[in-house]
Amino acid sequence: MGSNWEEVLNKLETAELRSAVKIDGVWQANTNVKKAILEAFKAGENIEANGFVDKHNIMPRNFTVSDGVRVVPGGTSVRRGAYVASGVIIMPPAYINIGAYVDSGTMIDSHALVGSCAQIGKNVHLSAGVQIGGVLEPIGLAPVIIEDDAFIGAGSVIVEGIQVLKRAVIAPGVILSRGVPVYDCVNERLLEPGQPIPENAVVVPGNRPVNATKLPWAKEMGLTMNCALIVKYRDEKSEASLELEQFLR
Repeated sequence: MGSNWEEVLNKLETAELRSAVKIDGVWQANTNVKKAILEAFKAGENIEANGFVDKHNIMPRNFTVSDGVRVVPGGTSVRRGAYVASGVIIMPPAYINIGAYVDSGTMIDSHALVGSCAQIGKNVHLSAGVQIGGVLEPIGLAPVIIEDDAFIGAGSVIVEGIQVLKRAVIAPGVILSRGVPVYDCVNERLLEPGQPIPENAVVVPGNRPVNATKLPWAKEMGLTMNCALIVKYRDEKSEASLELEQFLR
C-alpha cells in the first residue's frame, strides 16, 4: 500500500483509509498512508493550471451537489487526498490540505486552515481564522486531532499534533502546542506536554510569570509568557457560546 500512492489518495478521499486512527483510545499515525503521501509529492511534476503552479497529481478536488458538501465561492481549496463528508460547510477562503479528514456536520469558517493529515470530527465548528496545523513528518507523529462536537474559537492556533477531545471548547485566540503549558484550574494540575485537551474542557488564553532563575531581568520587569487555562468543564446542557461569554467577559 505504501508505494501505491494513487490508490491511497483515492481511498483517503472516500474515507476507506485515514492518515490517523484511534486504537484503544489513543490516536496513532497511519505511517503507510503518510509514506504514500510523501511518495505522491516526489512523483508529482509541476504544471500550470488556472494561474497556479503545483504538482500535477495533487491538484484541488472538485465537488458536485451529490457530494453533499457546500463549498461557498470565494477562494476555498480542498487538496487531492482530503476527505470531506456530506453535510460539511466551507466558507471562503479556507484550505483543506492533503490527508486531512473532515467529518459530517462540521463548519469551516473563513480564513481557516485544516493542515495535512489533520482529523476533524463530526459537528465541529472551526471559527474564522483558525489554524489547524499539519503533520506529515516525522512520519510516526500523530496529526492534530479535533474530536466530535468541539468548538474552536476565532484565531486559535492548534499545532504539533495536539489533540482536542470531544465537546471541548477552545476560546478565541488560544494557542496550543507542545511548548505551551495548559493549566487545569478546575482539577489544580498541569497537563503533561502534548497531553490531550480533556473532553468537555473550556480553555481560555492565559499568562504565567517567567522563570526567575532563567530570566531574572524579565521577571524583574514583570513580564509574562503565554499559557492556556482550563476554567470549566461543560455539562450535558451547556452551550459552547454561553460558556465562552461567561468566562471572557
